[in-house]
Amino acid sequence: MSTENLPQSPEQPARKPRVAVVFGGRSSEHGISTVTAGAVLNAIDRTKYDVLPIGITREGRWVLTADEPERMAITERRTPEVGDLAESSEGGVVLPVDPANREVVYSEPGSVPKALGEVDVVFPMLHGPFGEDGTLQGLLELSGVPYVGSGVLASAVGQDKEYMKRVFTSFGLRVGPYLVIRPREWKQGESAARKRIVDFAGEHGWPLFVKPARAGSSIGITKVDDLSGLDEAIAEAQSHDPKILVEAAVRGREIEVGVLEFEEGPRASVPAEIPPPSEHAYYDFEAKYIDSTPGIVPAPLTPEETAEVQKLAVDAFEAASCEGLVRADFFLAENGEFVINEINTMPGFTPISMYPQMWQATGVTYPDLIDRLIQAALNRSTGLR
Repeated sequence: MSTENLPQSPEQPARKPRVAVVFGGRSSEHGISTVTAGAVLNAIDRTKYDVLPIGITREGRWVLTADEPERMAITERRTPEVGDLAESSEGGVVLPVDPANREVVYSEPGSVPKALGEVDVVFPMLHGPFGEDGTLQGLLELSGVPYVGSGVLASAVGQDKEYMKRVFTSFGLRVGPYLVIRPREWKQGESAARKRIVDFAGEHGWPLFVKPARAGSSIGITKVDDLSGLDEAIAEAQSHDPKILVEAAVRGREIEVGVLEFEEGPRASVPAEIPPPSEHAYYDFEAKYIDSTPGIVPAPLTPEETAEVQKLAVDAFEAASCEGLVRADFFLAENGEFVINEINTMPGFTPISMYPQMWQATGVTYPDLIDRLIQAALNRSTGLR
């Protein structure tokens, strides 16, 4: 039978890749994660991608949220909450743990589950534990869904400041003096653990910085100038993480570098400098996000210093087996040596955050930065690589 005169089916337009922007979460950085996601939702190219905003409440429930970035900003010095953005107080989103099925499902009690369509890539804008620390990355690996940023190992290393420093020193990177108080040590003998911190201060001097070992955005960190403030600082850090880190002050300048992965490998941005905030004891949460202390981009460094810190940033990226992006934070000590403080595998990502600012100054615009990260994730497989 001839098919020449049969009506032809019209060609279906190519489906745009679907990006699930996941944000919020159970960590103390819930609000900043939501702010960051709002900036990405506002800038992502809707002619190129379909977008599905998914929030995770502080209790850990995955919810479908309104695609309204303007509601995801800091207002009256308060960060937004996923619970206020959810389309339903009872409905939930489920990502199937099945590499053969990427279809996201939405369900409410007493209703038939509704398919929301397949997700091609996840942009995880989560900060802190239960998201940035490899837990979400592990779920996405099991689901077979590509995602932006580092894998399970690098994400876990980047979240735990103790093991991050251990990795760096094993690769020859210079870190500042520190000690760790694990929960078992504190439970078995608070006085002995406290004495160890006091002895550390005797060796390296005050002030000390007492911080949660697995948190970010400067949340839970206290600058301790003498013994009288130590107990309160320990309690504050332990309210966020039972494992705490105590660091000696490194006197010098704070320098940051953005690392972005290109096809030929990771590259470093121009560095930025974080000047001492005039109204804060150090670059704390309020200085970063509420008062928005501006950084200096590019940092006023010599060409030799710039080249050195850029190389060290890429070295840190490679040492932790990172992928996609990293912000590497350094001190330029008074003796002229660079000391690495930490890396962030999912740094703050609003247009005024340091990571996008550094890349803007390097020649990569904010929308292009988002597009590059999504495309890199789409072109990278899950699993061992």
